[in-house]
Amino acid sequence: MAELGGDVIGVHTVDSWKEQIQKGIDSNKLIVVDFTASWCGPCRFIAPILAEIAKNTPHVIFLKVDVDELKTVAEEWSVEAMPTFLFLKEGKKVDKVVGAKKELLQQTITKHATATVSTA
Repeated sequence: MAELGGDVIGVHTVDSWKEQIQKGIDSNKLIVVDFTASWCGPCRFIAPILAEIAKNTPHVIFLKVDVDELKTVAEEWSVEAMPTFLFLKEGKKVDKVVGAKKELLQQTITKHATATVSTA
């Protein structure tokens, strides 16, 4: 189901995290990672907005990581505030949006997603 795109994929283990990052590298797709926490109000506010963006952007992989559940991943990527959205290409960070900023999030996704669509 998740292969079709259009979903925000919850990542709950380090192995799952590595697998999703590898999928992005293999498919040369942009990965948008939502670092979130269950106790974070702005995270709950932006979640349905991110889900809507994901539905409209099936050529991008959307991941959701709970920082309390995967502390090591959050630390590895220097996530200090929630929500933090990281934009990864080929396994490397290309951009970052901190906070529940709907317009900036949409613009950043559009900027990087269009760069991956081949014109050939």
